Amino acid sequence: MVKEIERKLLPGFLMLFVGLLALFGGIALIAVGPVGVVKIAGVLVIMLAILILAGLLMIAPNEVRVLQLFGDYVGTAREPGLRWANPLFTARKISTRIRNFESSKLKVNDKDGSPIEIAAVVVWRVVDTAEAVFEVDDFENYVHVQSESALRNLASQYPYDQHSEGELSLRGSLPEIAEKLKDEVSQRLSKAGVEVIESRISHLAYAAEIAGAMLRRQQAKAIIAARAQIVEGAVSMVHMALEELQKKNVVELDAERKASMVSNLLVVLCSDSEAQPVVNTGTIYQ
Repeated sequence: MVKEIERKLLPGFLMLFVGLLALFGGIALIAVGPVGVVKIAGVLVIMLAILILAGLLMIAPNEVRVLQLFGDYVGTAREPGLRWANPLFTARKISTRIRNFESSKLKVNDKDGSPIEIAAVVVWRVVDTAEAVFEVDDFENYVHVQSESALRNLASQYPYDQHSEGELSLRGSLPEIAEKLKDEVSQRLSKAGVEVIESRISHLAYAAEIAGAMLRRQQAKAIIAARAQIVEGAVSMVHMALEELQKKNVVELDAERKASMVSNLLVVLCSDSEAQPVVNTGTIYQ
């Protein structure tokens, strides 16, 4: 496996000055020198100046140049500015800036076998340029393919919704799922010298063919949960009312009257619509 080696280059402005000096000197020798050796020397000096000027490199911040000599990797230049390298080197420009990649909406089956649509955003950058260039054919395409592959694999390991307490789900455990997705993508992309900074799900939904049925199921679960909470509160209020009546001796109720009162209060408290009161003008037994 090829690892990055940082290579220091000569200052570019110094070599630019030397190259221009050699160029003008060679032109002067050809122009004013006698025919023969002096003019040949002038031509050689100009050729040397062209070689010097050909070795100048402009490196921007957060950019590097991967240097090769006749196919051999000789190092990576990271210092920004005008630099000079051997003109026989081939220099490939690689960006080390932070990049975003958003996958397409993938249709996969979750752990329960339900078809879902899922997409993710991966924030990444190149940290080892030698691995990025020499270990994979096209590191940008490698990032895209492996990120989508990791997302498919992760989506198949967890259910869309949580079925039991403490179970991880794609919808209910987004921070944990994002961390697991980052770990899996990082493991796949480490071979290409790529660091994953962040990874998170950007789109999550049931597939169109089951979306309606799943929406009704979610609505039913929400209604059941709300009903359970209403009943629990109503029972608590009825119990409190009976205790207060008994404590303050407001009225004496036998078991039948208590049952009737509990039934009426539960109807009032748990009803979807407002209860219509009936005024009893007789005794409580009429």
